Amino acid sequence: MFRIPTPTPRALLAAALLAATLAAPLHAQTLRWAAQNDILTLDPHSQNHATTSTILLHAYEGLVRYSATYEVEPALATKWTFTSPTTVRFELRKGVKFHDGTPFTADDVVFSLARIKQPQGTMQIFVTGVNEVKKIDDHTIDMILSAPNPTLLRNLIDFRIMSRAWAEKNNTSRVQDYKAKEENFASRNVMGTGPFRILSWQPEQRIMMARNEAWWDLMNAKDSPSNVQQVVYTPIKAEATRVAALLAGDVDLLTDVPVQDLERLSKDKRMKVVNGPEVRTIFLAPDMGSPELKHGSVKGKNPFADKRVRQALSLAIDREAIKRSIMRGMSVPAALIVAPGVNGWTQQLDTPAKPDLVRAKALLKEAGYPEGFEVRLNCPNNRYVNDEKICQAVVAMWARLGVKAQLASENMATFIQKVQNFDSSIYLLGWGVANYDAQYSLQSLVRTRTSGADGNFNFSRVSDPALDRLIDGMKSETDVAKRNGMIRDALVRVRDETLVIPLHHQIRPWVMRAGVTTVHRSDDRPEARFTSVR
Repeated sequence: MFRIPTPTPRALLAAALLAATLAAPLHAQTLRWAAQNDILTLDPHSQNHATTSTILLHAYEGLVRYSATYEVEPALATKWTFTSPTTVRFELRKGVKFHDGTPFTADDVVFSLARIKQPQGTMQIFVTGVNEVKKIDDHTIDMILSAPNPTLLRNLIDFRIMSRAWAEKNNTSRVQDYKAKEENFASRNVMGTGPFRILSWQPEQRIMMARNEAWWDLMNAKDSPSNVQQVVYTPIKAEATRVAALLAGDVDLLTDVPVQDLERLSKDKRMKVVNGPEVRTIFLAPDMGSPELKHGSVKGKNPFADKRVRQALSLAIDREAIKRSIMRGMSVPAALIVAPGVNGWTQQLDTPAKPDLVRAKALLKEAGYPEGFEVRLNCPNNRYVNDEKICQAVVAMWARLGVKAQLASENMATFIQKVQNFDSSIYLLGWGVANYDAQYSLQSLVRTRTSGADGNFNFSRVSDPALDRLIDGMKSETDVAKRNGMIRDALVRVRDETLVIPLHHQIRPWVMRAGVTTVHRSDDRPEARFTSVR
């Protein structure tokens, strides 16, 4: 039995001061929600970042959406018909208005497709294989595909529609280039059609939302269990402060729960724990494509280009020890880049090798690094469960191998800018699967980077022609058995070639006051439309 540390008086005071500073006028229908990291932007086409997407789904909508049970259902489109294998006709919902009162029409869909495809953003995966949107009339479009697309509808859930008139009026038709530290009007302001209006965002302080009383689905919302009219989202990095705010009654819902506090919170009758797996895998991505190791001691070549080095680093990691000591059992050690619940995952494939320091040292010696080498490991410190602690453990495990890793940990907002600028030798990242299909991870993370969706999160420069052929094949294969065979072969190749180093799949508990009811989401996206507060 482990001892759970009690927050210090200083931490409790900090929580109280924070709550007092951030508090908005509250009533019974306000949801006060806290987590450890902030959003990156308000531009819906800029950053494929889960926290950002979670907040923005309250204001921006797609043609389709997920139901409470993850079925695809109509949203801004009421009906879709495949008129050919590569053409889908969408009938758009009439009477929908953006938050400023302007009507939603086909022009907004055409505009949003062109906008999300701009190369400086990282959201192209959600329109992969979509060549064009043709306007038939104000409430009808044809979506033209490059080939049959077996994941189209699930992808489109995160293709968020922006007002063309608003964007053009505010000179924000161009997607924000986040990695270049660019700002635009859309990165600080919102104009969607969704159930909530985002009123304000004070970075690292709070986000304020209010229910959209003109929402097209408000009648159904009134019949649902949700009674939330306001949302206050507060990023609180410090673990003790987050928990103290919850215990003090200043927060209703906590979705980043420190694992060491979970047992204590579960025994508190004032609290309710909703637990479940998350379709997110935490992994290390070594830079394989640079001619020389960045931020390291090896000159003139790149050790990560050698499979034996990557295997050695993986074999030196004790995933069960991380699960036991750091994650307190709230992780599933991983060999695959996708988690349980994702199409393509099987237990048979997802069995990581046991740590083997002897074999790891032999592999390093064979590769020409008998004494190891120095390298920098980039890591966020406020994004994933115990992310910095995981990186610290990895550094210690690699030290036994002779690999001396200098840990560079920082806020997700600046960490991800470095990663997207290829300014890293090896980095830790977590990848959730928004459409619940392995192609999403494979195409984003390990497909050779070209343009559009292919490799748009491949910042470690993986390039494997055999893997590319498998990924390209699964994009248009409509025979389920054949396609799943391609997915299996691709996942095995990523695993066996150690193109990335999976650590574990997260298990994600949420803790809330007993009076809060919500639907746990395995994509870690709480939705106020599925939440009630009393």
